[in-house]
Parts: sequence; structure tokens; C-alpha cells
Amino acid sequence: QVQLVESGGGLVQAGGSLRLSCAASGRTFSSYAMGWFRQAPGKEREFVAAITWRGGPYTYYADSVKGRFTISRDNAKNTVYLQMNSLKPEDTAVYYCAADISRSGLRVGLRTTEYDYWGQGTQVTVSS
Repeated sequence: QVQLVESGGGLVQAGGSLRLSCAASGRTFSSYAMGWFRQAPGKEREFVAAITWRGGPYTYYADSVKGRFTISRDNAKNTVYLQMNSLKPEDTAVYYCAADISRSGLRVGLRTTEYDYWGQGTQVTVSS
């Protein structure tokens, strides 16, 4: 079992920044990949970013956030982060972190069905 708790959401003006955090517990954090997804009202949950268990350069991003968002992890703190810069109104959504405990190696999942555990979500609202 893995428990995930997101924090750091809020209201920000367009062009601003936020950093989301996701604290994990229950399994050895450094052994599994982590991802961030988001869901806007009336839309399906979509992939935002993911990082392998190794962290570092092994990161993946949706085209819509590439160059603006950065995913990272601190295995000593059992936490994954999503630094969001140059925010746009279309980034408004509930953001979820997710754990993929089934995958090994340096690949990550891009679909919700590839993740095993989910947090409760944190709201990000970007005003124009």
C-alpha cells in the first residue's frame, strides 16, 4: 500500500508560479516511479509529468507543459514535486500525484491506468 498526500495548490495569476508537493508513505519511495496528472472540469484526467525511481534526468512531460513545469523527487523526504512556472489559465485543474509500483527500469507510464495509487488532488486555479 502507498498513501499519497498532495499540497501546494492555490490561486495564482497568469504568469505566476506554484510548487506542488506529494508526500508518500507505505513503501520504499525510492523503488517506484511517480507521476502528476490533472483534471479540468468536464475533461478527462490527463498526464502532466512523470519521473522514474532514479530521478535526475529521467523525467517526462506532456507537450503542453514542457519548458514550464519541472518534476523532481527527494527520496530522503519521500516527496515528489511539481514546479509550475509561467502558469496559464488553461493550467487550471485539480492536480493529482500517482505512484506506479509495478514498473521497473527507466520507463514511465503516460496513462492513468498505468498507475496503482493516487492522492486526493489539489486545486490549482490560474486567473487571467
